[in-house]
Amino acid sequence: MSTLVIVESPTKAKTIRGFLPRGYQVEASMGHVRDLPQTAKEIPETVKSEEWAKIGVNVDGNFEPLYVIPQDKKKVVKALKDALKNADELVLATDEDREGESISWHLLQVLQPKVPIKRMVFHEITEEAIQEALRNCRTVDEQLVRAQETRRILDRLVGYTLSPLLWKKIAWGLSAGRVQSVAVRLLVKRERQRRAFRKGSYWDLKSTLSKDNTPFEARLVSLRGTRIANGSDFDENTGQIIAGRNVLLLEEAEARSLVDRLQSQPWQVTNLEERASTRKPSPPFTTSTLQQESNRKLKLSARDTMRVAQSLYEQGYITYMRTDSVNLSQQAIVAARSCVEQMYGKEYLSPEPRRYSTKSKGAQEAHEAIRPAGSTFRTPQETGLSGRELQLYDLIWKRTVATQMAEVQQLNITVQLQVEDAGFRATGKRIVFPGFFRAYVEGSDDPDAAIESQEVILPALRTGDRPNCQDLEAIGHETQPPARFTEASLVKTLESEGIGRPSTYASIIGTIIDRGYAQMVNNALIPTFTAFAVTGLLEKHFPDLVDTSFTARMEQTLDEISTGEAQWLPYLQQFYRGEQGLENQVKQRESQIDPTEARTLDLEGLEAKVRIGKYGAYLEVDGDEGAVKASIPQDLTPADLDPEQVEVLLRQKTEGPDKVGFHPETGEPIYLRIGPYGHYVQLGDESEANPKPKRASLPKGMNPQQMTLETAVGLLALPRTLGVHAETGGKIQANLGRFGPYVVHDQGKEGKDYRSLKGDDNVLTITLDRALQLLSEPKAGRGRSKSAKPIRELGAHPEDGEPVNIYSGPYGPYVKHGKVNASLPEGETVEGLTLDKAVQALTEKAGTKKKGRSTTKSTTSKASTRKSTSKSAESDPEESKTTKAKKTTKTTSTKTAAKKTTKSAAKTTKSSAKSKASS
Repeated sequence: MSTLVIVESPTKAKTIRGFLPRGYQVEASMGHVRDLPQTAKEIPETVKSEEWAKIGVNVDGNFEPLYVIPQDKKKVVKALKDALKNADELVLATDEDREGESISWHLLQVLQPKVPIKRMVFHEITEEAIQEALRNCRTVDEQLVRAQETRRILDRLVGYTLSPLLWKKIAWGLSAGRVQSVAVRLLVKRERQRRAFRKGSYWDLKSTLSKDNTPFEARLVSLRGTRIANGSDFDENTGQIIAGRNVLLLEEAEARSLVDRLQSQPWQVTNLEERASTRKPSPPFTTSTLQQESNRKLKLSARDTMRVAQSLYEQGYITYMRTDSVNLSQQAIVAARSCVEQMYGKEYLSPEPRRYSTKSKGAQEAHEAIRPAGSTFRTPQETGLSGRELQLYDLIWKRTVATQMAEVQQLNITVQLQVEDAGFRATGKRIVFPGFFRAYVEGSDDPDAAIESQEVILPALRTGDRPNCQDLEAIGHETQPPARFTEASLVKTLESEGIGRPSTYASIIGTIIDRGYAQMVNNALIPTFTAFAVTGLLEKHFPDLVDTSFTARMEQTLDEISTGEAQWLPYLQQFYRGEQGLENQVKQRESQIDPTEARTLDLEGLEAKVRIGKYGAYLEVDGDEGAVKASIPQDLTPADLDPEQVEVLLRQKTEGPDKVGFHPETGEPIYLRIGPYGHYVQLGDESEANPKPKRASLPKGMNPQQMTLETAVGLLALPRTLGVHAETGGKIQANLGRFGPYVVHDQGKEGKDYRSLKGDDNVLTITLDRALQLLSEPKAGRGRSKSAKPIRELGAHPEDGEPVNIYSGPYGPYVKHGKVNASLPEGETVEGLTLDKAVQALTEKAGTKKKGRSTTKSTTSKASTRKSTSKSAESDPEESKTTKAKKTTKTTSTKTAAKKTTKSAAKTTKSSAKSKASS
């Protein structure tokens, strides 16, 4: 008997294949084999004349979706049909969530099997789990399929109905989405708060005291019996103390006078309070909490986190990574407790197994939290993983193990001190028992360092003690505007508001950035002027669609459809065709929306108009000779655009750039200008003889208002030659690049060695000695430790005696000899690789370096093709496995049809899996 098993990806197929007996053939569908049409070319000729065909949903025929097989999936479908001809049974083993259920349903519709059908679901890809799933197959869940289909139709209706309206009224290429537009509004509202924010300032005192030669700090909290004002007492909209607050606002003069008065006075402890507390470990990871913690600790975007997590799942290292549940199975609890006992000792084990329950009402597919796969947990060191995969697995392993560890026991100490009429407070914290901190501290990479940083040790103090004052200083403070959203905080807010599904957050945030609604700067999501315009239009004319509570209710209804509590068709009819439905709203309000008004932003405190144009945001004011327009630089945010900056931009447009002075050697004028990417200095005027005058950008953090002639000349002189390297004779220079200032050592045929400048280093003044010091330090690369130490030393190369070592890189372990790097040969591990095999791999790599150029060119071409076909009016999809799979279809479908088993085909499969994970 022959059984055909269909999964989504080649990596998943490869892993499962090893757990199934003979007679089972495992093939990959490469995600969805059918979807709504993405382009006009995909619409069948039979319905092309129908108005509803543009949407891909027959809104006149009970919202029947128009499903098509994309061109790049036709070979995959043919290969699956050919494989089915030789099968006596079909097993659908797609993922366990709603979209996985939908993929299985679409496979049935396309393949039309005449053999028995089974639906196999599992939460992890281990031999035990696969065998258990085979024994407990079921049928396709029609309610889950219907819920997913309704969600897909709803997203299409919103995207394809509103996006064309935005094209007409604001700018071509914009998009709206059911969840995307709400998320953008959250960013815009926060930026508006920052723009409305008014700074407040206050002063307090910090003392350094000592008792028994142990120093500690105390802060001023009251004066003459009245509490001293702090940041929480200020109104963000006025910068003044909130009305009704009985606090004393300390000004600078009074603070400094107070220092002089109290400096030599005696101090006394008036009260001491000790309070014991405990802290329980956080629940194991769900999709959203994994994205949040990965962003905080590993600086990975939500999209990258899900790519890496999917790769770990498909290779059998973790359980399914799309889940709202914090539940751990009994098997997982036993495995975690075993790890705790073996690695930390019984005293670190929680007295009883700790179980968590999901509180979210809308939690879907309540299976298990994300955890290491299997009945025993492999430690991170035992996996053989490297780079991001190792980092993320390590995070998941630690979080899971910590759930079964003892609580942290800590002692919080508060000491009240008095000096004349001033009250001070010192606080301390002592970790009595570290408990789960020994394995995992949320937000910190190093548990030991985190424990130390959480402790604030005070000397042994008692009421009546008189500590010595060693130092007393006045410190000024300014209130800070509300922090912008990071990916982590936006994901947390979306989940807490019940908006969207955690599995979709990665694609939503990616879309927001890709479509130009936000920029990612220093891990903060900063909305653009375009985001302000789109949000303003939707708030005014379609308020429900960007209202968080309305969107959350939609999400709840979609969940109810999956359980049969709500009916899908009446809901879609009401949403789209109802009296206040989306279709009628757009028809009624389109004529009411003035394009000029829609493209104009109303920013408080600015007389100039901010408009959205074909090439981005620009300023416009009425002048004596007509309207004056000036582009707004991309790095200038809506919250930071003030009247002074507006004046500079407009003056440069009307009067020309500011002149810094004249170059001391050439006599040419040097201008300070501002362009789309920020400020820069320019040497000389543009002319036919000098069409491209020399320019230099200002380094990050440099204030344009403080530009001097000397600094401008220095910037225009870059790169600076600092000298030559004593050993190589190579030239050493300092320069500014895309990622900031750097020094470079030209090593001739050996290439160039770069180092970024640090801290107080100045590209205009750095010396040769300092440059040599930087160049002598190990280069820090992403995915590698700063020390760049080998993870294994293999020995000396037989030809030149130079070391051959294995290093950990961002894409996995690799062997290195001199300047040649080579990936580990297929099937080899870090521990098992021999020197001979490493030398062979290095030799092969050295011999194929020249061929790499054509490969790169081909890859670039493919990437360009993918980019050109990615844009769509519908920009709020589920975490689309259709999109994920498109990038890998060509190579893998050919492989599937031919059923090659050569080493080359194996590499193709591996490459395809990586591409799927990265989509």
